[in-house]
Amino acid sequence: MDFNTLFLGFNDKKVLIIGDAMIDTYMWGDVNRMSPEAPVPVVEVKKHENRLGGAANVALNLKALGANPILCSVVGTGNRGVLFDKLMVESNLSTEGILSTNKRKTTIKTRVIAENKHQIRIDEEDTSPIIQVKEFLKLIISLMNDIDVVILQDYNKGVLTSGIIEGVIASANKKGIPTIVDPKKLNFNSYKNCTIFKPNLAEIKAGMKINFDSSNISEIEKATEKLRKQLSAKGVLLTLSEKGICVNSEKEFKHTPAFKRNIIDVSGAGDTVISVASLCLASNMDYTDLSVLSTLAGGIVCEEVGVVPINKEKLLTQALKHIS
Repeated sequence: MDFNTLFLGFNDKKVLIIGDAMIDTYMWGDVNRMSPEAPVPVVEVKKHENRLGGAANVALNLKALGANPILCSVVGTGNRGVLFDKLMVESNLSTEGILSTNKRKTTIKTRVIAENKHQIRIDEEDTSPIIQVKEFLKLIISLMNDIDVVILQDYNKGVLTSGIIEGVIASANKKGIPTIVDPKKLNFNSYKNCTIFKPNLAEIKAGMKINFDSSNISEIEKATEKLRKQLSAKGVLLTLSEKGICVNSEKEFKHTPAFKRNIIDVSGAGDTVISVASLCLASNMDYTDLSVLSTLAGGIVCEEVGVVPINKEKLLTQALKHIS
């Protein structure tokens, strides 16, 4: 496989990401004692940091890979909305797909990190379905010109309603634009006729209301085959955490074990996997090769603390080293 040409081609790709955007706030510190009030550690905070998260982190990954991402999301106004807009501008990301409203609060996830691990996470959010469905869908469709691939990034925070999902997939299919989905349980069965559907193990079991032995590859093959046909999708990309990725397409089923890495933090790995997979899909890459490169990318970001975008040069170097 010519990875140099593939990675160079990423620079020409224009990607529309639709989904729940948020702010990831970090409090970094040290633990030197336990609280006298409860059996919990006392974190002495040394540093605060704000980063783009959720679907916005997917946009950051795509930008890091050289592509041109356009994020479409609905966020709140007020201080959080101002902060979100500031982070977008600082990251050189387009805000033309962002709809702001005073009827919604911008999601903030605060992670307290000490001793190189999460101590606690605090979520402040509004997860009710958005009410600006027609306005938001109109905005999305107006941005679909010259798009190479559409990502639907669902975190169950209310941006991706069934109406938005169906409208986006129908419009993309009409224009011949491939779609790739990172789902959650709530809208699991709304993504019919997408190109690639990318659940994890917990999501496929909850979404399909089934249970199977996740160490039995033949059972995974049956479940993903059933799901692919149920959704009329061209492929199902099932992430298996430390066991790698499985892909079930119209042509074949393939399991790729995870590459050996020093795993520190799995936060944001799914965002990286779908970012790489989407660009491979836009490059007309074989689904099996797509799954192998996506597996490698997901493992690389797990070697760092917190949600971070993929390093393109590192991914290219590792791909040339590990994938024939």
